Amino acid sequence: MPNEVTIGALTSGGGVLRFGSRTLMNKSHITATNDSYYERVRACSPQRPAGLAIRRASYPRRRSLGTWGMVSGMPSTAVGNMGGATVSIIPGGSGAAGPDEPSYLLVIAEGSSSAFPLPAQSPVIIGRGAEADLGIPHASVSRRHARLSIQNAEYVIEDLGSHNCTKVNGQRIDRQCVLRAGDVIAIGEALLILHLSAVAPPLRVLLDARALRQRLSEERERSVRYQRPFAVLSIDLGVPQWDRDSVVVRLQPKLRLMDALGVIGDSLLCAVLPELDEDEVLELGKAIISELCPEYPRVRCGYSRCPADGQDIDTLLILSRRAAEASPLKGVSGAATLSVIRQYGERTVLLADPAMLRLYDLLERLGPSTMPVLISGETGCGKELAAAALHHHSPRRSKRLLAINCAALPDALAESELFGHERGAFSGAVQSKIGLLESAQGGTVFLDEVGELSPAIQAKLLRALETQLILRVGDTRERPIDIRLVAATHRNLEAEALAGRFRQDLYFRLGAAVVSLPPLRHRKIEIPMLARTFLDAARRRLGKTPLVISDQVMERLLGYRWPGNVRELKNDMDFLATTVTEGAVEPWHLPAKFADNILTDEGGAKAIGSRESSALSSTAEPPLSPARQPQQRPKSFLPLEQELRELERTRMREALEATRGIQSQAAELLSMPKRTFFAKMKQYGMSRQPTLLELGSGRVFSAAD
Repeated sequence: MPNEVTIGALTSGGGVLRFGSRTLMNKSHITATNDSYYERVRACSPQRPAGLAIRRASYPRRRSLGTWGMVSGMPSTAVGNMGGATVSIIPGGSGAAGPDEPSYLLVIAEGSSSAFPLPAQSPVIIGRGAEADLGIPHASVSRRHARLSIQNAEYVIEDLGSHNCTKVNGQRIDRQCVLRAGDVIAIGEALLILHLSAVAPPLRVLLDARALRQRLSEERERSVRYQRPFAVLSIDLGVPQWDRDSVVVRLQPKLRLMDALGVIGDSLLCAVLPELDEDEVLELGKAIISELCPEYPRVRCGYSRCPADGQDIDTLLILSRRAAEASPLKGVSGAATLSVIRQYGERTVLLADPAMLRLYDLLERLGPSTMPVLISGETGCGKELAAAALHHHSPRRSKRLLAINCAALPDALAESELFGHERGAFSGAVQSKIGLLESAQGGTVFLDEVGELSPAIQAKLLRALETQLILRVGDTRERPIDIRLVAATHRNLEAEALAGRFRQDLYFRLGAAVVSLPPLRHRKIEIPMLARTFLDAARRRLGKTPLVISDQVMERLLGYRWPGNVRELKNDMDFLATTVTEGAVEPWHLPAKFADNILTDEGGAKAIGSRESSALSSTAEPPLSPARQPQQRPKSFLPLEQELRELERTRMREALEATRGIQSQAAELLSMPKRTFFAKMKQYGMSRQPTLLELGSGRVFSAAD
């Protein structure tokens, strides 16, 4: 390759720096780190490409990286971002060094990617102070951050009480750590990769569940801070027993140095892949399947991407696992293919969360029956859509679905509206009137907010349910009705009945089957999909050009509690579609509930006190960087004890989802003692999923469980 310059495993051609067959970055010059490298560059490139300068480096006692910029890489990730070009250090070939190549530290930082030769004996002080041998002038690095020394013929890294700690392969070291070839050392936000002379990279270590979550957390932090993507690839081997060492050996050549590989469950591997786009992830998945399928013929892969498919760790893990489960044998599927669109008459439901998919499957099975169904859930979480699903799957689908808001019925007129009245029954009754229940003959009646009915109306409704007969106001003759009743409430009717505010007999009658809808904050998987759908629908109604949601905005949407659930999300997307003229929705476009103020380019605060003022701010200049964006503040607070209980229950539920319901593994995932985990499951009512045989017992069906 006449236009390529080789420096160790690094090559450069046409001003493009590569490692093996992969492009690393556009580079106007390469610094040779010692005489042998310098001579090799000259020998390999008698006709070096235009624009590529070869410089000979000299290393005094102190070696500084020069002007420091933002490192676009988190611990254990050899990735940098230089002027829009991505730097990735990838093992090439066997990874073995030549006989004349010394041991060195490869230093990755924005604006520099250089080698620091390691001395034979004397220790190396790493820091930003003047006394440091390897100087890294950045605030994330302490003045005396770490010391690298040789002990018993091994390299040892020691943290010197640094402010931001020292990590090796993503794991924080307390005091000292023995290093191996290929280890990635995080010094603040700088990355150092150890290269040992004539030593091949060691076999990749399989991370356990805890270490894998730590690595995912680091990648998520990097992604949010520097707006860099990463992917999560789940590899389902399809067998409960498999040879870990053999699989790791097979996958070793397919993965890069910065990639992490962990194990979840019995047959599931998870790879963390920074800086790969969707096409590259798909290509890697196919290569892995091709490598493993001779030994594991049932292998399949699924992937999710951050931030495209979400930014929550559990969300990404669940989506990638579900994508693997949904893919055909020896196939690769992405999380984007998992969203389900279901049409119930004129109503459309978008589903992606596993709990919601199970719930709607349950509604499909309940549809053909005639038993009453009680739908519970917070306001705006989709109770009427659930009722529409029940009606759609029932034999009554050709008849009317009548929705009645019980909270809007005045007490004085509720009986007349529901059951009808005869002429002269009361003042103003100049003619007979058919009630709402009678008007839905042969169809389904949806009583929304049934908990708001008065005790007198509750008693008459109970009579109508038990006998399928109604009595109009002012009439003496009962009339037969043929309806299927579906009720909904945001209240805890069981607690209301125990407190005497709701009839117990009516509750038991309505709750032959109780379906609980989880709030939007418990199904974050669906937030990106719903937000983009609502925003696109609103801008099409307004005749505007397409709008995109920035990563910073999506992060705030995912972090918000959504007390109004899906209804509130739709209203906010309608607001953004109206106020944002073109381009991307940025944090300064959001209503005041997401942030109290934004920072202008001048560093001053621009108050946003309302939606109106937020709309006016849409023409303001954006902030200089994502780091200057204000953090989301909650609009209101719950009691701390209640908040902690809810958070704990949510994490336990998500851990059970990630481990396919294996409680011992879920406890390990949360670093919680098993006995404590089992006790809390009982405390929070997180039991196994109910069966159809339990429907008639009044058992509560909770998607959150």
